[in-house]
Amino acid sequence: MRVAEDFFDNKRVLVLGLAKSGYYVALLLQRLRAHVIVNEYKEIDAEDQYAKDLTERGIQIVSGGHPLSLLDGLDLIVKSPGIPYRNSLLVEAAKRNIPIVTEVEIPFLASDCEFIGITGTNGKTTTTVLLHQMLTAGGLDAHLAGNIGEVTSRVIEEVNSDALLVTELSSFQLMGMPSFHPHVSILLNLDEAHLDFHESIEEYHQAKCLIFKNQSADDFLVYNAEQAEIVHAAATANCQLVPFSTVENEPAGACIVDGVVYFKGEAIMPMEKIQLPGSHNLENILAAISVAKLYHVSNEKIVQVLSTFSGVAHRLEYVTTINKRLIYNNSKSTNIKSTQTALAAFEQPIVLIAGGLDRGIEFDDLRPYTENVKAIVAYGQTQSKFAQLAEKMKISCALADSLAEATVMAYGFSEPGDVILLSPACASWDQFRSFEERGDIFKQQVSCLAKELKEEC
Repeated sequence: MRVAEDFFDNKRVLVLGLAKSGYYVALLLQRLRAHVIVNEYKEIDAEDQYAKDLTERGIQIVSGGHPLSLLDGLDLIVKSPGIPYRNSLLVEAAKRNIPIVTEVEIPFLASDCEFIGITGTNGKTTTTVLLHQMLTAGGLDAHLAGNIGEVTSRVIEEVNSDALLVTELSSFQLMGMPSFHPHVSILLNLDEAHLDFHESIEEYHQAKCLIFKNQSADDFLVYNAEQAEIVHAAATANCQLVPFSTVENEPAGACIVDGVVYFKGEAIMPMEKIQLPGSHNLENILAAISVAKLYHVSNEKIVQVLSTFSGVAHRLEYVTTINKRLIYNNSKSTNIKSTQTALAAFEQPIVLIAGGLDRGIEFDDLRPYTENVKAIVAYGQTQSKFAQLAEKMKISCALADSLAEATVMAYGFSEPGDVILLSPACASWDQFRSFEERGDIFKQQVSCLAKELKEEC
């Protein structure tokens, strides 16, 4: 442990938010001999398995609001990352100087595992999964953790103390991790996102840069040398800097020269062997290679992974081909930047399926990327905004009531050789619980469409 064995003994800890991460961190805190209370704002269903199990283990659960009386005698709050700091309970806790952290802080303190931290606006999950595969291929005891869906509090209970945790981290999580000290951190990119949570774009970017705040001379920051803001931020770090760039020669890091990937002057592999589609993924690849080489993974193993790795679900994921139309699922696209990147990945004509939760933004920034877009099929709260974009660009457009209907409409616009691309540029919460559910439903509808068309896959 990074703290004394009795550090959590009899501490009164409030876990704010009962979901998967809240459940596992409550179990971990109980094992560490803390007195744990779980608070969920919504009324908890009697059949909720997390609540039933915690109750059976003697952990108190309070639901149906955030009563301020929970703060009395409290030593620590572990909040769900998505709960904003302007929440009334958290505001009062701050006034009382009660520490507020997010879930990953607890397993970091409670373990001796080495951490790799990965953040950025886009590309986190692809980089995390790709790096994990490289490290595993290189014989390291590496495990996925963090925002990728693998709750860190659960992972550390199942691995050896010398394991390596490849941890995807959001800005929400990083704001509540004051002790976090990864041996290697990755800062992929910074763009505009999550302004419904953060008070400003500056706060959001500052939260991302917290990933290297505690690093020291023996640690490494792998960073995107193509973004001036990141270069400026990296200059303040107290660790060793490893830049990557897809356009400039970076002798101190990773780069591409004459179609060959290099790391610190060593040729790693020709780009033609890389299976993962999309020019945007080259940054993710360079970041992953940089860390793999820092952990002494051989070029042979890196090539082996990159020649077979074709992507992660919902992130420019190839679904199938129907009557010579290529179909891709990019449901993870919850902002304009990620849809720009997806559109730039293809040279073929594109039928774009887009729309979702309306966060009050316009989509004119997509205009420079619509050269190959022949039609837009829009659905959800933002469908009228996409219709306006299509009218400005003189692109065909149709409005659908649902994603299922939009999928059928998109096929109707397409011709052999086209790409049908789901890349919503919006959050999913107007019609779906998550971007994963949205992407799964899209793939199901594509499967149904193929059967209806009697396509032989």
